[in-house]
Amino acid sequence: MDREIERVLLTETELSERVSELGAQVTSVYRDKLGAEPLIAVGMLKGAFVFLADLVRNIELYCEIDFLTVSSYGNLTESSGQILIKKDVSFDARGRHILLVEDIVDSGYTMNFVQNMLRARSPASLALVSLLDKPSRRKVPVTIDYLGFSIPDEFVVGYGLDFAGRHRNLPYIGVLNPAVYGSAD
Repeated sequence: MDREIERVLLTETELSERVSELGAQVTSVYRDKLGAEPLIAVGMLKGAFVFLADLVRNIELYCEIDFLTVSSYGNLTESSGQILIKKDVSFDARGRHILLVEDIVDSGYTMNFVQNMLRARSPASLALVSLLDKPSRRKVPVTIDYLGFSIPDEFVVGYGLDFAGRHRNLPYIGVLNPAVYGSAD
């Protein structure tokens, strides 16, 4: 185990099983909604790229893939609350079914901002699937339509989530040792 990881919170097997279940849920809900248009899965970069790849392989429908990059963390462990769009989606959202794919919902600032931004573009539907949720940290309301796991207020990495660019490639979700980011709680 990586020496910066305090412990494994979610194993590779647990992640795989839950992502498969989420893919089946999305397939069931959208099977009769789509018509000729594919579902558009929008991954929140960079953290959701691993989850997005695994999720769309478990959705048994035609999907288009796009990405959105926003920043509110930088190299910090908490959101600044100020959202910066670094890369917007490349499609016209009007009348389209959009599945927003996020790695983790924490304070809710980023996701609330992104959901409002995309809703203003008049999609046919907008749903959020998040692998992780930290409800104890929520500052603004966010509706998560499809949720992988609720987790405690711990700093987690792996399966796409990082700290200062590190640990994204871990196949599990681990709790980062507080000594790594300077917290002595």
